[in-house]
Amino acid sequence: MRTALRWLLALTVLIGTLSTAGTATAAPPGTTGSTAHDTGTDDIEDRLQAIPGMSLVEEKPYEGYRFFVLTYTQPVDHHDPARGTFQQRITVLHKGVDRPTVFYTSGYNVSTTPSRSEPTRIVDGNQVSLEYRFFTPSRPEPADWSTLDIWQAASDQHRVFQALKRIYPRNWLATGGSKGGMTASYYERFYPHDMDGVVAYVAPNDVVDDEDSAYDRFFATVGTRQCRDRLNAVQREALVRRTSLEQKYARYAAENGYTFSTIGSLDRAYEAVVLDYVWGFWQYSTLDDCDTVPADARHATDQEIWDSVDTISGFSAYTDQGLETYTPYYYQAGTQLGAPTIHFPHIEKKLIRYGYQPPRNFVPRSIPMRFQPWAMRDVDTWVRHHAEHMLFVYGQNDPWGSERFRLGRGARDSYVFTAPGMNHGANVAGLVPEEKALATARILHWAGVAPAAVEQDPSQARPLASYDATLDARDAEREPALRP
Repeated sequence: MRTALRWLLALTVLIGTLSTAGTATAAPPGTTGSTAHDTGTDDIEDRLQAIPGMSLVEEKPYEGYRFFVLTYTQPVDHHDPARGTFQQRITVLHKGVDRPTVFYTSGYNVSTTPSRSEPTRIVDGNQVSLEYRFFTPSRPEPADWSTLDIWQAASDQHRVFQALKRIYPRNWLATGGSKGGMTASYYERFYPHDMDGVVAYVAPNDVVDDEDSAYDRFFATVGTRQCRDRLNAVQREALVRRTSLEQKYARYAAENGYTFSTIGSLDRAYEAVVLDYVWGFWQYSTLDDCDTVPADARHATDQEIWDSVDTISGFSAYTDQGLETYTPYYYQAGTQLGAPTIHFPHIEKKLIRYGYQPPRNFVPRSIPMRFQPWAMRDVDTWVRHHAEHMLFVYGQNDPWGSERFRLGRGARDSYVFTAPGMNHGANVAGLVPEEKALATARILHWAGVAPAAVEQDPSQARPLASYDATLDARDAEREPALRP
């Protein structure tokens, strides 16, 4: 009883005193509400800024749309709103209040450049993009890392949805790739009545953190034997030449001001980068790219080995400066999401000193961490038995797809498709024709905009918006390997 009273008091304080935060004022999903702002006659900028807690940072013009960068006041702790608030960045790509809306998250920082996710183009809709909590600048101050978990993040999305649903009353879809696909799935698990559909791309699903044999099986068969042998040889050679290449690494670090306090030493960072090499290749490259890998690693120069590893894994990845941006991800990997561990049968044990290091090694020791093995099991069980209107897309040659979401008997109108030959950038467009048409048709149906011809014959399904080379360009910025 005392706990309940304290929670009610906290909620009252938030509502009564933190007017900039504002509680959600949206009508229930599927309704349009009855306030003046629902008439569609006001300017969209005014309507967005009229939402309690919403502030405009800037508007960037783009033909056919209006693009807004905003911040929204969120509780630090959705369990206990009295603990304070923080400003969370969002963007809105506005097409029209009569169009469906796609809720996109990368699971990391939000881009402030106008762009469209694939479902946004398919349904020709609006897009709301959210920065994941604790990725700067969307980080509470001071940072209580115990409030960084998948339920808190899903609750952030829930409040943003409630705040914007009154403006955008048509159907909503959640989407994201990799960690963003995981985020969309977790959101659906905790708030299954918000979205009308979910499109999750290349979303890992590490149900049992210490059982990772699926990854070893993947690396034993992916691509061709010739390509695997090339990659394995370069990776091994980088460890054979550890002394000379670490000297080069030390000069590189000094020239760029890189340090190694978090991981513990340059030696640990060097091995981590090298062990990411094969994984990173298949995550971002294709079979055709094997021609760029040194064909004869034993006779390659140090510079050729360095360049290949740096291009694929990135020698800055495990420096303090490289890790800092991704501290929230590594924290979550070490507390809830899990992290893969693989073996290297092509490398003698004497050459490997640390192996795949745990996420704890990539997070400052001042931040406490404790793993919660039940978190992913809960989500996996829910998806298997309760998924409805969910589409999962994976790439055949993407290592992250080794442990994926699967559907059970309880799933309804949900699908898991694999794009042949594709990597971590797999999408609906890369599916075989029948699956591509079916996926597009279901997305249109869930969004409430499927033409009658598509409802009758899914093979007729096409994106409703034309391709835009700027809005729909694939993101050329790559994250270091072993980050989904």
